[in-house]
Amino acid sequence: MCGRYWVNRMKKVIVNEFNVYEVATDVKPDYNITPGRLVLCVVKNGHNKLVSFRWGLIPSWAKDPQIGYKMINARAETLVEKPSFFKPFQTQRCLVVADGFYEWRKEGREKIPLAIRLRNDKPFAFAGL
Repeated sequence: MCGRYWVNRMKKVIVNEFNVYEVATDVKPDYNITPGRLVLCVVKNGHNKLVSFRWGLIPSWAKDPQIGYKMINARAETLVEKPSFFKPFQTQRCLVVADGFYEWRKEGREKIPLAIRLRNDKPFAFAGL
């Protein structure tokens, strides 16, 4: 999973693509979304709602909220086995809206960012907790 991604769509495109009924957050382009930042998410509570959440899962047992910066990815294969992810998996799911993400290629000592998006250039979503 990526550690950085971007969203650069206008609100009406996101609303149409994800069948959003209610918008409860601002939609601003951001080309370098990193852990700890507010991210656009779609939640379903009778209807699809566009909201913002901070990227990083803070487990209920955590004493320091900074742990959320480290818990940014979960593996589907072990999701229900990990105590940190089990409850959110059952009750706190969402879609994280994106236009693309970055992966890194190492060339010698340098890391080169590679931008990855859909061929049809439509927005997509990551599964989120």
